[in-house]
Amino acid sequence: MNLLYLTVLFPLLGFCVLAFSRGRLSENLTALIGVGSVGLAALTGLLVGWQFFTTAPVDGAYVQTLWQWLAVDGFTPSVSLRLDGLSLTMLGVVSGVGFFIHLFASWYMRGEEGYSRFFAYMNLFVASMLLLVFGDNLLLLYFGWEGVGLCSYLLIGFYYRNPANGGAALKAFIVTRIGDVFLALGLFVLFHAFGTLNIQELLVLAPQQFASGDPLLTVATLLLLGGAVGKSAQLPLQTWLADAMAGPTPVSALIHAATMVTAGVYLIARCHGLFSLTPLTMELVGIVGGVTLLLAGFAALVQTDIKRILAYSTMSQIGYMFLALGVGAWQAAIFHLMIHAFFKALLFLTAGSVIVACHHEQNIFKMGGLRKPLPLAYACFLVGGSALAALPLITAGFYSKDEILWEAFASGHQVLLLAGLIGALLTSLYTFRLIFIVFHGEAKSQAHAGHGIAHWLPLSVLLVLSTFVGALISPPLAGVLPDGVGHAGGEAKHSLELLSGVIAILGIGIASLLFLGRRDAVRRLALSPSGSFFVAWWFAAWGFDWLYDKLFVKPYLLLCRLLGRDPFDRSIGVLPRIARGLHQLLSRSQTGQLRWYALSLVGGAVLLLGVLQVV
Repeated sequence: MNLLYLTVLFPLLGFCVLAFSRGRLSENLTALIGVGSVGLAALTGLLVGWQFFTTAPVDGAYVQTLWQWLAVDGFTPSVSLRLDGLSLTMLGVVSGVGFFIHLFASWYMRGEEGYSRFFAYMNLFVASMLLLVFGDNLLLLYFGWEGVGLCSYLLIGFYYRNPANGGAALKAFIVTRIGDVFLALGLFVLFHAFGTLNIQELLVLAPQQFASGDPLLTVATLLLLGGAVGKSAQLPLQTWLADAMAGPTPVSALIHAATMVTAGVYLIARCHGLFSLTPLTMELVGIVGGVTLLLAGFAALVQTDIKRILAYSTMSQIGYMFLALGVGAWQAAIFHLMIHAFFKALLFLTAGSVIVACHHEQNIFKMGGLRKPLPLAYACFLVGGSALAALPLITAGFYSKDEILWEAFASGHQVLLLAGLIGALLTSLYTFRLIFIVFHGEAKSQAHAGHGIAHWLPLSVLLVLSTFVGALISPPLAGVLPDGVGHAGGEAKHSLELLSGVIAILGIGIASLLFLGRRDAVRRLALSPSGSFFVAWWFAAWGFDWLYDKLFVKPYLLLCRLLGRDPFDRSIGVLPRIARGLHQLLSRSQTGQLRWYALSLVGGAVLLLGVLQVV
């Protein structure tokens, strides 16, 4: 396990080589370095994981200290990597799923300008996320946290020649920075209260020094939650995620499946001991997740861009994870995080395959009948969509999502359970709406299937992992995260599983009635007064962008204009203007004529004598 640092070093070296090559490497060599570095990280992760299970480290964790980072007045954080069941699970998600995304990207991005720049950013993204995951203290975690924020900005705005893409990247950067400020303030509060930012020390000291519901600890966890909702695109900082679709499709897969948006879930799970002592924050975490999953589900129902539909589905699924965290189902949240990485990476990569096949068309209503020319994409969307909709027994999503619903029921959060069940119905509706419109009906364009191992291998592996096979992977979270209150299960759990399964199938049935065939009922509903109102409202994602524009952007721009005409600035500017005027006046006296200079001397002497006489 002393090779743990290599999992971060390999992608970091890949970034350095590609960044300093300045695009002079061939596409094949660039792909070899970009994909290979993440592949080496994944292989090292397998070796480290095997050693972790066979050697059974003391206290269930292995810490590798690389060097002393700081030493300031008793504050001595080190660059230390911690491997336990939670970080090992995240290592598998980030490096494993990340490798297949990189492999697919080597096919998808062929011929694009900035091929090596793209893989340099992607490698840095993976390295930053792994540093975040392995950080033994919150300061090192924050370093990786900021790294993924920087990489998201660079990758979302990769097609920088389009100003709209630059705007989307800037929006993601600014909105997530708001959350990052909250997180930084939370670290200040924790260090003030405990004198350390070492995560394990915090978990030990918190119950010793603070009672449940302590105001100071509540403030600290609320600030940590602010950072989590920003990075994981939860209410009220969720507006950046849909616009992040401006980046290349493999970027969307990496952000939504393996990195970034899962960082907030990981942060709360890693600091579970702090959140468990603050019931108010826990309730708020669950409410944020429940509300977000519903808002995102309704928004996804009316979107026309294939990637934006998947983006809102990510927002909704992260909402399920927050709901699980809020009810104390720590292990269920991480289990769903892992399963979600499988089927969401599959869906995004397949969406990229469809977009390329349809000549970079992303409007689902300009597609149709693609199941015959794109059989692999159709199979991937069926399996991935079924996992997203939690189709019973055969998909991985059924097992992880139902674990969350059961924990919500067992912990007595009936309102959150209801939100989860409604969200399940919405998920089936918008997922199979997408599938039926894109792959069924009349063909509206010529499509050509992709080929090559870099195209079909990632899709095939992720397809298998999105079935019940993926659910057989059991994250080693025992001893790292507490068991949920409903871990024992029972007859009631089976009844709830049956209910959620029926709801998922019901959603598919409703979607087939509405979106297979002529779709006349949907058109009439959408054109009715109330229908058109809700379609417009949900299409605009409930108007949060409009609201924030009125509340924050416009007042800020007005303030900038007012400060640009600041009277104080203008009054200070009077002094240089006077000096400039006097300079110009005196400059005119420099004529170069001797008679003028003599007259000036005489005039000055007379003036001086006159002044002395008066005095």
